[in-house]
Amino acid sequence: MVATLLSIAFACGLFIAVAHVLNRNFIAPVYDVVANLTSFACAAAASLLLGHGVPATLSIIAFVCWLLLAQRTRASLKARA
Repeated sequence: MVATLLSIAFACGLFIAVAHVLNRNFIAPVYDVVANLTSFACAAAASLLLGHGVPATLSIIAFVCWLLLAQRTRASLKARA
């Protein structure tokens, strides 16, 4: 039951992250990038420690999406300077 609930929660987070990546006009605020990177890193670690592979995988993919968004945010801030 826990793995199912985690999978649903992380799938929703992954959906949002992918939608942001696909929306090339979206520039995430720095606080949003930091919060989501921290959140999905912790979620992946906790899921791995609990032995829940699917939620861990979803969290890791979302983490990678947020890394891409972090690069976009950094490039945007650099262009403004």
